[in-house]
Amino acid sequence: MPITTPAQPVTLEAVELRVLNLPLVEPFTTSFGTESVREVIVVRAVTDGADGWGEVVTQHAPRYSSEYTQGAWDVTRQFLAPELLRHRALAPEDVSSALSPFIGHRMAKAGLELAVLDSALRTEGRSFGDYLGAVRPRVPSGVSVGIQRDPASLVDAVGEYLASGYVRIKIKIKPGRDIRDTAAVREAFGAIPLQVDANSAYTLADAAVLAELDRFDLLLIEQPLEEDDLVDHAILAKSLRTPVCLDESVVSAKAAADALALGSASVINIKAGRVGGYLEAVRVHDLCRDAGVPVWCGGMLETGIGRAANAALAALPGFTLPGDVSASDRFYREDVVTEPAVLVDGHIAVPTGPGLGVEVDMSVLDALTVASEVIRA
Repeated sequence: MPITTPAQPVTLEAVELRVLNLPLVEPFTTSFGTESVREVIVVRAVTDGADGWGEVVTQHAPRYSSEYTQGAWDVTRQFLAPELLRHRALAPEDVSSALSPFIGHRMAKAGLELAVLDSALRTEGRSFGDYLGAVRPRVPSGVSVGIQRDPASLVDAVGEYLASGYVRIKIKIKPGRDIRDTAAVREAFGAIPLQVDANSAYTLADAAVLAELDRFDLLLIEQPLEEDDLVDHAILAKSLRTPVCLDESVVSAKAAADALALGSASVINIKAGRVGGYLEAVRVHDLCRDAGVPVWCGGMLETGIGRAANAALAALPGFTLPGDVSASDRFYREDVVTEPAVLVDGHIAVPTGPGLGVEVDMSVLDALTVASEVIRA
């Protein structure tokens, strides 16, 4: 379902970058570490129309991916933003090709593309959901639960999220914190929609351990092996009843096509930042929809800026599994937008206002900013 009505070009006058430090409600632990403060880059596209906002979803250290905040900051201010400013009148659909001479840095590129898109759509008075092709006014909300102190603590945490109304639970796992944790959640809550996420913590030598997860009737196991292990994922998938889902491995529509051709996955997690932007995310969605492969929208602890964009993306027709578009208060006591995402009957509403459909709270943004710079033509 390609974008049928392109956005109008905008004249880009400046790009503002801010690094924010957002304290988390509670520490979030995965197989690659623990975050207590979310470090993120917010981008503002200053144009001849309405200003637009984007978000670079890197983390402080290159653990989830090779990208990290300082690197994204450097490449954006030295290369990416100046290149876009050189183009001046710029259609959002042309951002990716304009930045193509620079290899990699997909998260940084995605943040810039989103800011330009938001500006163009706000200027037109068109919503991001309408632009992408959203078909639902709200999306089912799952929650990602980090590794807890012990299985009993995990059960307590999951119970609280279920009581809040989340319709799907994802628990993080790693070697030594997999079978007992999953068993505890399944025993405590019965046949709830449940999946696990390994964040590349295993190798093919752990296939026997991962096969033990088959008895828990999981929706899927997410990214069990390293991101470049497509062949090993294909071998593993043949030995498991649990569907294998890829996250870190899918960095583009081409990577998704390769993974499906090899049999490396039967489910795809789509994260716009990871694939280089929301337009590439739509291309991954279209590929998987045409192949009959279910997709869902992953999360990177986004602020309300990225969360609004993710809600619109998750409302496309091929997103048939609940994603990680959770309420803002799952991670933050105070978000940077005046209309934070709220969980209602297990769902998050897709914003309908112009652009992303949310307004940035400048007082909160200023309070959380630890570095800023404006790049001009």
